[in-house]
Amino acid sequence: MKARIRKLLTIVDETLSEQGQQISPPIRRAAAIAVIANPFAGRYQEDLTELIDIGEELGGLLAERAVAALGIPGAQVESYGKAAAVGENGELEHAAAILHPKLGAPFRKVLGKGAALIPSSKKRGGMGVVLDVPLGHKDAAFVRSHFDGMEVRVTDAPRANEIVVAVAVTTGGRPLPRVGGLKVSEIKGEDGLR
Repeated sequence: MKARIRKLLTIVDETLSEQGQQISPPIRRAAAIAVIANPFAGRYQEDLTELIDIGEELGGLLAERAVAALGIPGAQVESYGKAAAVGENGELEHAAAILHPKLGAPFRKVLGKGAALIPSSKKRGGMGVVLDVPLGHKDAAFVRSHFDGMEVRVTDAPRANEIVVAVAVTTGGRPLPRVGGLKVSEIKGEDGLR
């Protein structure tokens, strides 16, 4: 593995009720997080292939861990997202190199599908920086009930020369959705939009 991993974390969030209303079945969200060394911290590097390859490695590893934490087969995951935070000696392009060119294919493979773009965010910050992992339905971007996010953080990361990388998956959308849009039952899953 090219990634020099210092730490792996898995977080599960389960919503049982909202505004006094029972959520049945409960909505579960899981995030898997890796804290890795940034091989280009503190210097400009034109060719970011090493980080792109690390993204590919982490896509499968983190997706497997997140899905396992939900306790369901990957095909039953409804929404997904990804995010990264670079430490102060990194640049946003380092996070982009990990998240965009190659992380998605192994992530989708674990889920068995994923026609929609994987929502993403990136930022620079110090230890304990909050990372908002945006979420959207894996097969149809127009499903408003699944526009959501999962907040994660690692108290001792990223250090100046590190990157925190997270993927998140869910068993459903927001609790008690009421803002219209395409329903899960109406998804065609052909173009990633509807």
